[in-house]
Amino acid sequence: MSSASQILNQIKEENIKFVDLRFTDPRGKLQHLTMDAAVIDEDTFEDGIMFDGSSIAGWKAINESDMVLMPDPASSYMDPFFGQSTMSINCDILEPATYQPYNRDPRTTAKKAEAYLKSSGVGDTVVFGPEPEFFLFDDVKYSTTPYNTGFKLDHYELLSNSDADYEAGNTGHHIPPKGGYFPVPPLDSAQDIRSEMISVMSDMGVTTEKHHHEVGSSQHELGIKFAPIIESADQVQIYKYVVQQVANAYGKTATFMPKPVYGDNGTGMHCHQSIWKDGKPLFAGEEYAGLSREALYYIGGVIKHAKAINAFTNPSTNSYKRLIPGFEAPVNLAYSSRNRSAAVRIPMYSPSPKAKRLECRFPDPSCNPYFAFSAMAMAGMDGIQNKIDPGDPLDKDIYGLSPEELAEIPSLPGTLEQAINELEIDHEFLLKGDVFTEDVIETWIDYKRTKEIDPVKMEPNPVEFSLYYDI
Repeated sequence: MSSASQILNQIKEENIKFVDLRFTDPRGKLQHLTMDAAVIDEDTFEDGIMFDGSSIAGWKAINESDMVLMPDPASSYMDPFFGQSTMSINCDILEPATYQPYNRDPRTTAKKAEAYLKSSGVGDTVVFGPEPEFFLFDDVKYSTTPYNTGFKLDHYELLSNSDADYEAGNTGHHIPPKGGYFPVPPLDSAQDIRSEMISVMSDMGVTTEKHHHEVGSSQHELGIKFAPIIESADQVQIYKYVVQQVANAYGKTATFMPKPVYGDNGTGMHCHQSIWKDGKPLFAGEEYAGLSREALYYIGGVIKHAKAINAFTNPSTNSYKRLIPGFEAPVNLAYSSRNRSAAVRIPMYSPSPKAKRLECRFPDPSCNPYFAFSAMAMAGMDGIQNKIDPGDPLDKDIYGLSPEELAEIPSLPGTLEQAINELEIDHEFLLKGDVFTEDVIETWIDYKRTKEIDPVKMEPNPVEFSLYYDI
């Protein structure tokens, strides 16, 4: 944790040349403005830096474009990817006339969620442990022109390359669909890449734990440690940045699309979460799976509002190609300590009360982590405040249930359009404490409908040609 004076001393002592001011746009993408370190002084942390916000999707109009980047010195880290020594600092967005937080700034939303938790008296810290997954590819081509629509993916690990011609020869080490969980090299071809990703993230201040190949061919996961909501969301942004930068350095490309490959596993971002109060875990108790009554109420809130918060936790049209009933996808609005197709799972083997938590399994890494974490926290808080009973756990084998039993279990939306419609109906719980605002909700709904849902609905799909061209 650094102060402004510590930052200035570090710049001087280490002869840092540039300061990269970073912020997250509503879509969840990092943006940046690079300043010569010579102009960074105490006033920078008092007055901020003015910038034009009119080009950021979902933000200001051209006639009111001025905004303020306010650096948060506690979030600084050295960026190892540039030739010149560069310090990066996450920023909050302020209104220039009042210097009040800009209500559409995602990081501000997460700060308000944390403040609301504290003011409620329920707890003082909400902790998230996200698990983002990703795919690596050697070559990616796509086109969306009117007369050429489609995509093509390639990676050496893919089974489709078992008969490919390579200059050095084909080794035959390829991973079939759903066959990638934990094989050692040479089947796992990305050991060194993942190790470098982990090392770089650690150097940038992220507490790392592990890495491994995931179930899908060329699919991977890096493990990072849980942290309070703001720090955790900041770390997700570093995670995604490092993965894409290191992949690029190796001549590869990384994607956090939830479902880039049909027939293989999708990419999720399971989110472990718990609430703490006065340094003690609130979720440890004597109820189901060692949880407290408050934890069960939190689960009740998440399940009740899951269809609405899907609009933030699974915000892409591609997200719902992963959330398909009948597979391991966590589409069932239930909780369980065993069933991985339940929306909420409780990890059982946690001997310490500090480890008692729930795992929300439906989010994916296409989300904006500040919005997604805030939405889940607000849903859980609503469950605690209104004592929402989550019902009985779903410990039966989901695949062994009769059609009648299965019909009684509600499920997540099947499309982004359905999730957006649910958010439009159910968002009062997000407005508490002014965490989300009507303006943020309305802007999000409008953007998703006009910029993402409608274009995907209107664009012919290559599969439609295979189905209907010759009818």
